[in-house]
Amino acid sequence: MAKIGRKAILAACVACLASPLLAQTVPLPSPKPHPRPSAASARPELLAAAKQAQASEQASQKPPAMIPTNPFAALLGTPGTTTALTPEQRATIERVNKYLSSTQVLSGNFVQIGPDGSKTKGQFFISKPGKVRFEYDPPSPIDIVADGQSVVVRDRNLATQDVYPLSQTPLRFLLSDHVNLLKDTNLVALYSDDVFITVVVEEKNGLVGTSRLMIMFSTKDMQIKQWTVTDPQGYDTTVAVYNLDTTKRPDPSLFKIDYTRYHN
Repeated sequence: MAKIGRKAILAACVACLASPLLAQTVPLPSPKPHPRPSAASARPELLAAAKQAQASEQASQKPPAMIPTNPFAALLGTPGTTTALTPEQRATIERVNKYLSSTQVLSGNFVQIGPDGSKTKGQFFISKPGKVRFEYDPPSPIDIVADGQSVVVRDRNLATQDVYPLSQTPLRFLLSDHVNLLKDTNLVALYSDDVFITVVVEEKNGLVGTSRLMIMFSTKDMQIKQWTVTDPQGYDTTVAVYNLDTTKRPDPSLFKIDYTRYHN
């Protein structure tokens, strides 16, 4: 697997989170990103699709429908500023902070849609601080593991893995012990209705450019529903999660990185 493909996987992982995976290869993204719709035109579609996805998920335990993403639905103004926030917005942010900080363990299933429309599924496990594992269903040979210090993208078939510092990946945000969106992130957008709460944070890197992470939560119970990573080239990777369990503590061995069996 090409190294550039694995870096794409790691970027898309955010909290826990990965780029498109097909069979045993990482497909190239489509030649050109689709143009983003304006906030005014996309918002009605977001609302309609979100409500339909919520109803579908409640009716069965099948993977939820992907919700059209619109990171710019409710821009807060100049990135990093908080003075313009209304009391209602601040209260919403505090709900998100409380949920992310109080959720110390989380496991479930995920469905991932890559920039080229490829779909993959699997299981994930989170144990804070700093530990996560994504296991992709066969025929994909990929595992993503973070042990609190490092993150590896592992290919079981090739017995290889690429290692990255956890502090330099988007994973650090979702895996932090305590989360404060206003202090720890560059919060650029917030949107809330009776179905979903959506937050968008921005990451700037002098080497690779600016990326965005959009996370959607259920307004009713604050459970995380899906996230979308937009890379510096404008490509989106979306991960929807379901069958969530916040009570069972994952086996610690799931988060061990084997540096002997796998090589870089």
